[in-house]
Amino acid sequence: MVERLSLPKSKINVLLLENIHKSAIDLLKRNGYTSIRTMNEALDAEELKKALKDVHILGIRSRTKLSKDVLASAEKLLTVGAFCIGTNQVDLKCAKRLGIPVFNAPYSNTRSVAELVLAEIIMLFRGVPQRSWGAHEGEWDKTVKGAREIRGKILGIVGYGHIGSQLSVMAEAMGMQVRYYDIVEKLAIGNAQACRSFDNLLANSDVVTLHVPETPETKNMITAAKLAKMKKGAFLINAARGNIVDIPALADALKSGHIAGAALDVFPKEPSGAEEKFKSPLQGFRNVILTPHIGGSTEEAQTNIGSEVAEKLVKYSDSGSTLGAVNFVEVALPPQTGATRFMHIHCDVPGVMAKISEVFSRRKINIAGQYLRTDGEIGYVVTDVLGRVEVGMGIRKELAAIEGTVRTRFLYEAPRT
Repeated sequence: MVERLSLPKSKINVLLLENIHKSAIDLLKRNGYTSIRTMNEALDAEELKKALKDVHILGIRSRTKLSKDVLASAEKLLTVGAFCIGTNQVDLKCAKRLGIPVFNAPYSNTRSVAELVLAEIIMLFRGVPQRSWGAHEGEWDKTVKGAREIRGKILGIVGYGHIGSQLSVMAEAMGMQVRYYDIVEKLAIGNAQACRSFDNLLANSDVVTLHVPETPETKNMITAAKLAKMKKGAFLINAARGNIVDIPALADALKSGHIAGAALDVFPKEPSGAEEKFKSPLQGFRNVILTPHIGGSTEEAQTNIGSEVAEKLVKYSDSGSTLGAVNFVEVALPPQTGATRFMHIHCDVPGVMAKISEVFSRRKINIAGQYLRTDGEIGYVVTDVLGRVEVGMGIRKELAAIEGTVRTRFLYEAPRT
C-alpha cells in the first residue's frame, strides 16, 4: 500500500529557533520529518525573512518577533509553533488572515512556575534575600526579627487559572490561607475563598502573587494607588507579565517600607539576549528577588513544551487538525483510511462551501465527509473524498480559484490497494 502525500515529509522544511528542546526534534523525527534546521538564537526581522524563504514549519520562543512584514514574506510557511505560553510576539491576526495557525503550550510549565512562586514566598517571609546578600558581604545576621513561617498567612492570588489554582493547592498544603480574585467566576479548590473585589484581596493579603495574561486591562494593574491599598508589610510577586506592575511605583513603595519585599521574574523591558545588560529600578534592594524570566525554565517544563507543541504541529501538517491553535478555528480531525483529504482556508463569506462541493461533484467524486468551522473572518473546510483520487493540479487549481480563497492544500491521498 502506497500513500501519496501533498509533499513528502522529508521535503517539509522545519526551522527551530532559540534553542528549542530536543524533545521537539525527537518527536518530529519519529513522525517522519527529517529536514530540520535548529538555531540557538533569535533572528531579527531581515534575518528572519531570509531564513523563512523555504520554511514550511517554524518553531520559536519568546524573543523571535513575527511581524506582519515577516509573515507576509514567508510564502511557504504553513504553521508556527510558539514553544512557550505567551504568543504576543506573533502578529496573530495577520497569521490568521494568511491561513497560518499558531500553536503554543499554555499549560506545560504550570508546575514549574507554581513551584518558583511558592519558594519565593517562603524566602521572602524568612528574609532569605537580605540575609544571603549579607552573608556574601561577611555579615552574620542570626536575628529572628523579620523571619516568619508561611503557615497561617494569607496568600492573595490574582488570576485563578491553571498556575494560580495549582499554586493555591500547594500553598494550602503548606498551611496558608488562600484568597483569590479573577474577573471570571472560578470554582474554588480546597478551602480557597474568592474575594469580592481586587481591592479587598489587596487589603487583606500578607503576600500577593500575580497570574494574569497580558491584556490592555492588566497593563499597570499594580499602580502606586493599588500598592497603597496593600496591607503594610505585605509582599508582592510577579511571575506573569512584565507590564502588569508599575516598577517605579513599586520601588517607591519598597523605599517607604510599605511593601516589605518583592519577587519579580518578568519585566516591562527585558534584554534581547545574554549580551545585553539588564537594568531595573529594583536593582540594589536587598529584600527583592530578581530572576531572568525563568519561571517555566526547568528541564521538565521544557521537555513537556517541546513535545506538546511539536505534536500539535505534526497533527496539523499530517491531518489538518487545528486543535490547540490560538488564532484559528479549532477542528479536531482524525486521519481517514481509504479517503483523500483536501483543506481549504477562505474568507468567511457565503457560498464557499457550495463552490467547494461543486468542484468534486463535477468530477463525480463522492464526498465522505466535510468539516467546517468559521469565526466571522476565516472559514476552514476539510473535505474527505472516497477512494483514491488522481489529484494532478486540476482540483487544487479550481479550489484555489474560488473567490475569497486564502490557502488550499492537498493533504494526502488514499493508499493504493
